[in-house]
Amino acid sequence: MSEAKLIPFQVEEVVETTSEVPRGVEVIEAPALWERTNQGKGTVIAVIDTGCQTDHPELEGRIIGGRNFTPDYDGDESNFSDNNGHGTHVAGTIAAIENGTGVVGVAPQSKLLILKVLSGEGSGNMEWIIDAIEYATDWTGPEGERVNVISMSLGGPDDIPELQKSIQRAIQKDISVVCAAGNSGDGRGDTPEYGYPGAYNEVIQVGAIDFDLNLADFTNTNNEIDLVAPGVQILSTYLDGKYARLSGTSMATPHISGAIALLINLSSSQFQREMTESEIFSQLIKRTVTLGNSKVAEGNGMLALGLQDKLEELFGIYNQKL
Repeated sequence: MSEAKLIPFQVEEVVETTSEVPRGVEVIEAPALWERTNQGKGTVIAVIDTGCQTDHPELEGRIIGGRNFTPDYDGDESNFSDNNGHGTHVAGTIAAIENGTGVVGVAPQSKLLILKVLSGEGSGNMEWIIDAIEYATDWTGPEGERVNVISMSLGGPDDIPELQKSIQRAIQKDISVVCAAGNSGDGRGDTPEYGYPGAYNEVIQVGAIDFDLNLADFTNTNNEIDLVAPGVQILSTYLDGKYARLSGTSMATPHISGAIALLINLSSSQFQREMTESEIFSQLIKRTVTLGNSKVAEGNGMLALGLQDKLEELFGIYNQKL
C-alpha cells in the first residue's frame, strides 16, 4: 500500500514561553461560543498524526488515550509520544487548556485520542492510517466516551479505496472527519491540486488563509474544498514544553476540528438531541463568510463561529423597528 506523509509545513519560530490566545483562535471567533458550549467538554477528537507530547503543560489532562501504529519506539503500541513536533502542534490548536499561561486551543475542555501513524521523519504507511481510523471509529473510553471528530493533517497523492471506505464507515457512525487540503498550491485558483484523504467528498477539507484573510499561496485548490481557516504563522504547543509558529493547511485543519467540538455541544443543547454528522456539517457551513475567492479556492469561505449570533442580533433589531 502507498506511503503517506506529513503535508509539508514550515516551522517559522520556536519560543520558550508565551501567554496569549492565538490569533487563529480569535479569527474563527471560538471564544464567542466558549460559555455556551462548556469549551467543548464531553467531546473527543482523534488526532491522527505524529503523536503528542503528553506531558506538555498545556495538554496535561486533555489526553484520554492513544496508540502507536508505527515501528517507532520498537513498535510499542502504548508509546504514542511525538518525535516530530507536528502532532503536538495540532493537538494544542484543538485543545490546549485555558490556564492563564501558554496558549489556548479552540475547544480547551475537549479530550484528545492520540493516534500515532507517522514516524519522527513524518512518513507512514496508508495501512497504518486506515487502522487508526478503524480504531477511532470503534474506540470506547473509560466512561463510555466515543470519538466525535477525526482530525488528519496528512496525505498522499493516491486515491486508496480502502482509505475511503474506512472514512465512510466513520461518518456512518456520525464522526466528522476533517482533513487538510494540502500544501501543493501554486497560488492560482484555476489549477486544481488533489491530495488524499482531503480530496474525498465525504471529508471536511480545509484550506488555509493568513491573518489578512488572504488565501495562502501554498494551499491546495480543488472542487472539494469545504472551507478555509488560519494556517499561516499559527502559534501552538511544540516539543519539549515549548511553543512554535508553524504554517500549512495542517495548521488550518485543527481550527475546524476544535470548532466542530464546540458546535456539537451547542447544537445538542439547542435542539435537545444528538446531532448527525451531516447536521453538524450544516451548522459549521452556516457559520462561514465568503472572502471573494472562487469556490474551488475557498469553498464556502472562512469559518466565523460568532456569525450566527450577529445575524440573530441584526434581525432582532430589524424586527423591533417593524
